[in-house]
Amino acid sequence: MMNASPVYPLYRKYKNEKSYFKILSPDEFEEIQVLGKRYSLHHFTVKILPDRNFIYDMTFDFQTNWEEITDEEYRIVKNKV
Repeated sequence: MMNASPVYPLYRKYKNEKSYFKILSPDEFEEIQVLGKRYSLHHFTVKILPDRNFIYDMTFDFQTNWEEITDEEYRIVKNKV
């Protein structure tokens, strides 16, 4: 585990730009999924360990699967939902 405490919210996207994430806390995140011209927003509250590990990876070990994005980039995509 890392000692640095992240300042939430954090923003990520998959490198293929098919999902965008707003990490609200170690236990909660939003995901915007892009399917063609459709955008859908999903809110997740973590209840099981694999989901907690998913948030941990997005927070601390994201370089392989995700790219860091800005609040502005996230809001632009969210406005399309």
